[in-house]
Amino acid sequence: MVEFAGANWFVWNKALAMNLFRLEQKQPLLWYNELSFWLKLWKSSEDYGFLKTVHSQPLQQALKNLEKAFKDGFDKKQPLKRIPKFKKKGLSDSFRYPQGFKLEQESSKVFLPKIGWVKYRNSRQVIGDVKNMTISRKGGYWYVSIQTEYETELKRHSSTSMIGVDMGVTRFATLSDGSYVEPLNSFRKLSKKLAFEQRKLSKKVRFSANWKKQKQIITRLHERIANARLDFLHKTSTEISKNHAMVVVENLKIGNMSKSAKGSVEKHGKNVKAKSGLNKSILDQGWGMFVSFLEYKQACSGGDVLKVNPQYTSQTCPRCQHVSRDNRKSQSAFECTECGFKANADLVGALNVLERGHRLLACGVETLVSSKKQEPVGSSNTNLLLTA
Repeated sequence: MVEFAGANWFVWNKALAMNLFRLEQKQPLLWYNELSFWLKLWKSSEDYGFLKTVHSQPLQQALKNLEKAFKDGFDKKQPLKRIPKFKKKGLSDSFRYPQGFKLEQESSKVFLPKIGWVKYRNSRQVIGDVKNMTISRKGGYWYVSIQTEYETELKRHSSTSMIGVDMGVTRFATLSDGSYVEPLNSFRKLSKKLAFEQRKLSKKVRFSANWKKQKQIITRLHERIANARLDFLHKTSTEISKNHAMVVVENLKIGNMSKSAKGSVEKHGKNVKAKSGLNKSILDQGWGMFVSFLEYKQACSGGDVLKVNPQYTSQTCPRCQHVSRDNRKSQSAFECTECGFKANADLVGALNVLERGHRLLACGVETLVSSKKQEPVGSSNTNLLLTA
């Protein structure tokens, strides 16, 4: 698996370097058909003959992924369009089979072409027709992600309530009914230990045996942080999705909110240290992943997710609609300068988010993520842990 993953990112980097050179020379890019021809030449050469030991399909999938990445990078409709980047060893260990694999759930085994039968931890039942398998490594473990397709009935949500959600740092999520969820801050809790282990790594000889051992310790810490955040987001999104048919959230531009304040050499930024701490807190929350979880869980349960404009939600009075920066006295206190309405600032934000959701629904704006608008065919990704 290490050899397959290594060959996969090698082919990606090789093809990417060719296309980046062509971009510099203002030449047309090489797409999948041309790159697959180059792949055959690499396999037959003496320098890159090791690619023959790897199954051809994962390497072809890497070239297809690169083609899609370039198309997305030049697509103006993509919100985060950018040129593809080079993959690093140990950080991009994955490969995908579009066909040729086998799955035996009774004996908890998968057959991977040119690798053989591999046991996996049968943590959940795989439903539907298997379309592809992606093998990836996280930390010291290998996982198989199985994508399936199956027919399913359109569901109606068991609840009829509508709720507004305000995302924050002090409170992870404040609901318009007055309840709120405390943040987990998984990175903050282990940041000191992580910094200590990284200082130990900096004192060791690069790529030595002790350096590799210390690198594994740091990798496990990062995996622990990510797993804790993932578990927290899943539990929180599941709780909200179960109890509310319509969830209204802010359409936050997290990339813009977490930009660095360092500035340039000619023009230095202001409050760089404070902004850096705020950026860490924002990224530690995982707001984008939380909204994504809400969307697919609401789609599966027959509910909806509605995104609204986040501007001035915490500065607008929910009683008289007066908008002023002076309304927000502090991080948590809100007092309207017009009518004297007092409440928690996060709760005010959630009430305004809910009100804007009602306003959009009244205008008939089509911005919902609804299972009612999908075809009665389900798609599922099942992640399973591979074992020796």
